[in-house]
Amino acid sequence: MGLILWLIIGGVIGWIASMIMRTDAQQGIFLNIIVGIVGAFIGGLILSGGSINNAPLTLTSFIVSLLGAIVLLAIVNLVRRGSVR
Repeated sequence: MGLILWLIIGGVIGWIASMIMRTDAQQGIFLNIIVGIVGAFIGGLILSGGSINNAPLTLTSFIVSLLGAIVLLAIVNLVRRGSVR
């Protein structure tokens, strides 16, 4: 059940982050899930000391994951285009 929840929440977080960063047209559902999960990991490392996986699903952990996904998309845009949108 945990894996399915990771995929659903990761997809939602990745989708919201891609809409904020205006990369939604370039990504499909698979990349949204990847961005959401990796973003949650990055957000957990930066803001929570790496404990995002152990945290319950709260608004705070959702926002931390979203911020991590936005940071990830900003880095990808920086590498691809040389600028952040």
